[in-house]
Amino acid sequence: MEKHLMVALMILSLHRSWVNSEDSVEQSPRTLTIQEGMNATFYCNYSSRGSDYLHWYRQDLRKSLVNLFVLITSGEVKHNGRLTVTLNTKDQQSSLHITASQPEDSATYLCAKAQCSPGI
Repeated sequence: MEKHLMVALMILSLHRSWVNSEDSVEQSPRTLTIQEGMNATFYCNYSSRGSDYLHWYRQDLRKSLVNLFVLITSGEVKHNGRLTVTLNTKDQQSSLHITASQPEDSATYLCAKAQCSPGI
């Protein structure tokens, strides 16, 4: 019997009063169903001015958010087990890649962009 995993990516955009209202965050795909052992990649596209802090979170059903990664520098690549994230500030895109998915990967994955002024 084939096992299918359902993973979802939701976008959480963190804004403060000094952030330009034209900033935006978009995701793809919004949901994804894959077979166990397959790879999955989610993309987070954003537009902004100034310093960017890109966060990736995971939320299991009826549980609190868990911060997986914080990315600041373009070209940055981080790993945590079978998870890999990248940040490309030129293209204003980040990706989250899950290698060899397992049933325990079923969750909601959130991308959040924050802008902060120096010293705040």
